[in-house]
Amino acid sequence: MKSASTLGDLRLQVVDAAKTYFQHAFPVKSFVPGETYIPASGKVMTEDDLALLIDAALDMVLTAGRFADDLERDLATKLGRRPHALLVNSGSSANLLAISSLTANTMADYDMAPMRPGDEVITVAAGFPTTVNPLVQNGFVPVFVDVDFQTLNALPEKIMQARTRKTRAIILAHTLGNPFRADRLQTWCDDEGLYLIEDSCDALGSEILSNAGNRLVGSFGDYSTFSFYPAHHITTGEGGAVLARSHKLRRVAESVRDWGRDCWCEPGKDNTCGKRFSWEIGDMPAGYDHKYIYSNIGYNLKITDMQAALGVSQLKRVDDFIEKRRENWNRLVEGIRASPTLRDKFLPVLPTEDTRPSWFGLPLHCAEGVSREQVVRQLEERKVGTRLVFAGNITKQKAYRNVNYRVVGELTNTDQIMRRTFWMGVYPGIRAAQRQYMLESLESVAKSL
Repeated sequence: MKSASTLGDLRLQVVDAAKTYFQHAFPVKSFVPGETYIPASGKVMTEDDLALLIDAALDMVLTAGRFADDLERDLATKLGRRPHALLVNSGSSANLLAISSLTANTMADYDMAPMRPGDEVITVAAGFPTTVNPLVQNGFVPVFVDVDFQTLNALPEKIMQARTRKTRAIILAHTLGNPFRADRLQTWCDDEGLYLIEDSCDALGSEILSNAGNRLVGSFGDYSTFSFYPAHHITTGEGGAVLARSHKLRRVAESVRDWGRDCWCEPGKDNTCGKRFSWEIGDMPAGYDHKYIYSNIGYNLKITDMQAALGVSQLKRVDDFIEKRRENWNRLVEGIRASPTLRDKFLPVLPTEDTRPSWFGLPLHCAEGVSREQVVRQLEERKVGTRLVFAGNITKQKAYRNVNYRVVGELTNTDQIMRRTFWMGVYPGIRAAQRQYMLESLESVAKSL
């Protein structure tokens, strides 16, 4: 058997070899206009990412371990919610966990009122399905309000006007990194006794500005959610996180994430509470093994340590990633506004007042009379990636035909966004040459319409 020092030396050799491998296997490729595809989103990886991924693999810990602990701590510190972060296997699972936690039986143990089927949750139809799907899965009634055309987000006034005696919660996404006014809604929800969930999957690093001090999105709601899919601000491959406003809310979510169990032992550990065979919970026999006591309806939504290791590495560079996204958004918007052809055809979405977005993409409204379908088709032909604002008007999607929901008012702006709006990439892999080609392509397309 090799000594610890010898194994340590071997480990360093493997990690160093991984860095060398990355440099040879994934060299930076030259951009060729019209040939090299510019994706709407993407990941930016370095040899350090691969090195930490291999370092985790050498531990042979196949569930959560030391890197998961590090990422939960670092993420919570970054968002000002230490130590209330929980890693999960996707951003969609993060939303499922946050919503499902509001139904947990153990909410009552902490003097919080669990939600029940039939309760109403205010949200928007102009978004991604997995913001809404957990509401349906838990038997809640989605209540859809229209969004502001300029910012893609619901205005607080719209949310407040939709409140009824059946309303129990609000869940909204910071659309494409553009914040909704979570500060105002948090204050109102606290006054009204409502839960607020921030879907921050597209918005890591976005800020809400105030005289009391700037705060990152994800630091306002009772729960906030993040996605680490490769398209997002940092990546763990598949992965995400839920951040809780309090230790009590985190404890509830941890149970729901981990099968609904009452036990809180870490993987591979037993009897953390010191009374594993002494509990009396529910109608189970006294002393029944606490590891197999289930107080909530739950899932297994955990992440692996190898995924977490990648997140630890990525999070170290997140501030740089965010600034490059902002730079790309600013330069593209400046180019559009400087061109008489483009500014007549395309209307950039505006940042929400008193916010500083960490943009996920560059959303553009096509002017009246401009065919969005022709625009995106021609841009794709020119190798410029495009995306729509997710589900458009989700109430028109086939999947929701038999869903019990309500609409407050008219979804006029939502329908306009469904028909007129698309977005292009601003992710950190886009550089000046790509930006210039994107503007030239937009100009060419605009002149052909």
